Amino acid sequence: MAHLHPDGGARVRTAPHVRTALHGAGRLAYLLALPAILLVLWWVLTAQSTSFYFPPLRTILSAFGKTWFSDRLMDDVLPSVLRLAAGYVGAVVLGVAIGVLIGSNRRIRLLAEPVLEFLRAVPPPVLIPVLMLFTGIGDTMKITVIVAGSLWPVLLNTAEGVRAIDDVLADTARSYGLTGAARLRRLVLPSASPQIVTGMRQALSISIILMVISEMFASSSGLGYTIVQFQRGFAVPEMWSGILLLGLLGFLLSLLFGRFEARVLRWHRGWRQAQKGES
Repeated sequence: MAHLHPDGGARVRTAPHVRTALHGAGRLAYLLALPAILLVLWWVLTAQSTSFYFPPLRTILSAFGKTWFSDRLMDDVLPSVLRLAAGYVGAVVLGVAIGVLIGSNRRIRLLAEPVLEFLRAVPPPVLIPVLMLFTGIGDTMKITVIVAGSLWPVLLNTAEGVRAIDDVLADTARSYGLTGAARLRRLVLPSASPQIVTGMRQALSISIILMVISEMFASSSGLGYTIVQFQRGFAVPEMWSGILLLGLLGFLLSLLFGRFEARVLRWHRGWRQAQKGES
């Protein structure tokens, strides 16, 4: 819509939805800039490579299309993504539930803290041989490994977020008679959500790592298994293409999580901006 300036000229005002779209496009371009630059550098620096172990990027990209745009997409990539999703969701659900319980009760927190510190110090890959004895070598073992390792960032951040609930808000909720599920839904989870989301972001990167590691042990499918098979068979370009695919998967999941975080914490960012404006 055009608006007149005091000097008689016209100015075109951009509609809000257009500004939002432009802002989103600019942010996406900003996020893609560094990966694009790194790929260009990779291409240039390896263009003349004759090393068997570090082939040119063009060779890796050629192998990428032949390797992953085939039956491997359903046989290896999809099972890995499903295991990752199941383990990550399990870690988030358990982490939030246990974190709320520990953060809300001081006695439980004091009782559980030594055990939690011990379990958190145990590297999840060490548990793989033990879990194989109880769950076998199927998907259950792999999902359990992801849950066992990704649980802790969510649990600890949730517990800390629940502990840090503002006393004024807690007293207000008490005066309004909010108890049980209503208090959890209207006070506890919203107040702790910034730290819960922080824990979820940390757990996502850990889940990807553990997905790959768990598939390297006694597996017959998945990205981790396939990359190891390429390495053992000296199929170096295919191995690098699998590593590149893992990087792309992590980058895509990070973008999706960023959208989720922006939606969930929209109120929190608005509140912080309001606080800065008042100060």
